[in-house]
Amino acid sequence: MALTTERTADRTAEPVTGRAPERPTGRRDTDGMAVASFVCGLLGLLVLNIFLGPVAIVLAGLALRRGTARRGRALLGLGLGVADLVVLASLVAMDNTVSWGVAG
Repeated sequence: MALTTERTADRTAEPVTGRAPERPTGRRDTDGMAVASFVCGLLGLLVLNIFLGPVAIVLAGLALRRGTARRGRALLGLGLGVADLVVLASLVAMDNTVSWGVAG
């Protein structure tokens, strides 16, 4: 009888595949997108704003659309991404070229 109980217990256990068990990633990924948007927007004010600004905007939009728990962080990333592009536009307009540099 004990043998039957052990077999039943083994059937209900997860099969051993050598891989890590899968975890739900929906909410955690959107929270990560919100934080990444904020970081990209913040860094974009200093360097590579032509690249990091749009990345921050896209990540913030995706995080907000998927319902992140860090809504404020995503909104800050969105605002900073837009600010990156505004800074780029103003520096390009002041320099009258397509690109800008700190050295002038």
